[in-house]
Amino acid sequence: MGSEHPGALGGTPTTPRRVPPGQRHVHGWPVSHYGPVPRFRPERWNLRVFGATAAGDERTWSFEEFTALPHTTVVADLHCATGPTSTDHEWFGIAATTVLDLAPPSPDVTHVMAWAEYGYAANLRLRDFTAPETLLATHHNGELLTAEHGFPLRLVVPHLYGYKSPKWLRGIEYLTEDRRGFWEARGYHNVGDPWKEQRYSHQEREGEGPAL
Repeated sequence: MGSEHPGALGGTPTTPRRVPPGQRHVHGWPVSHYGPVPRFRPERWNLRVFGATAAGDERTWSFEEFTALPHTTVVADLHCATGPTSTDHEWFGIAATTVLDLAPPSPDVTHVMAWAEYGYAANLRLRDFTAPETLLATHHNGELLTAEHGFPLRLVVPHLYGYKSPKWLRGIEYLTEDRRGFWEARGYHNVGDPWKEQRYSHQEREGEGPAL
């Protein structure tokens, strides 16, 4: 369910200079996830922003409303926590900062929880969600996302490991304190920075995550 499994990628290894430490470069983008692929029903689909919003209420978009928002393109790499890195993915979608502008968080928000189908969730620091390359993707390499890769919407946070980029996104919850998501509660690092090799929860330092 939700994001790529932490061991999602496979392929032929090379070593581009931008591959983080402990990673190996691979080609392709194999399908891997936890749980079944949800069926998209446009008449039932919406995206919610809720929790500690500045206005004290939630914002909801239908599929047509959300996909009518301004789009942007980001070219970025994907890093899986078990080692594979694939490069030069072209993502097209709505910048996370656009969502924040339309549904601002309250001043005391420090984190967000990205919710996907079947109750899957991934937690992020607010500064990771607001990073320039973070977006809510509808397309990959010029084509609509396939169902297996997260259609109609997936969060893409390319500077963190792939488990922080949930497929089948359905909600963004603003949090005033951190709370672990699905993989983060099952042994994966709460922050997930590939350049610091933050793979597993036993590596966490003080302040990097709530108690398990």
